[in-house]
Amino acid sequence: MPQVHTYKIISYINASHAVRWAGGTGKPHNHTWEVISEIQLDQEQLIPFNDIEALINSVFEPYTNQYLNEVPPFDQTNPTLENITKLVFKKLSAVMAANQSRLVRLEVGESPTRFYCISLKGD
Repeated sequence: MPQVHTYKIISYINASHAVRWAGGTGKPHNHTWEVISEIQLDQEQLIPFNDIEALINSVFEPYTNQYLNEVPPFDQTNPTLENITKLVFKKLSAVMAANQSRLVRLEVGESPTRFYCISLKGD
């Protein structure tokens, strides 16, 4: 039976945002976003966790400790949990692909009980 080997890294981003609704913008509030990244390597190899974490952190850095409504693309795009997850998935996928690996699943939570997840479909 074929096996798939992945790394799972849990990271945190501190940032604030205010969701834009049809009736106006909500109240700005802070989150410690929990981000769970599942990474598959292109070949069976070992990679130091610190190296993976550095790649992940390079994607998060522009958003860390920021008011997301003022940081592109969220100055134009509604900074919802769903949109944040989609952006991080896109950016992190590109970073991982450039490093002989692939992001297979991403979970972003704005609280311990509220997550939005994106997974690659099976081959």
